[in-house]
Amino acid sequence: MSNMSTSDRVSASREAKLLVLSINEIYKKSKDPKLMDVMKLITLKKRKIDKRLKGLITT
Repeated sequence: MSNMSTSDRVSASREAKLLVLSINEIYKKSKDPKLMDVMKLITLKKRKIDKRLKGLITT
């Protein structure tokens, strides 16, 4: 993740969002706790990427 260009980060963020939404549809039917764990991990990575894209907000 450290050597990604901005366009790579944008595409990774979009792909992560699509993955989470797809897994969520499956989770709704199966209620498998492993799927929830996977979604949490993907969301965590997505947040790190988004934070890097938007920069740190200082007040």
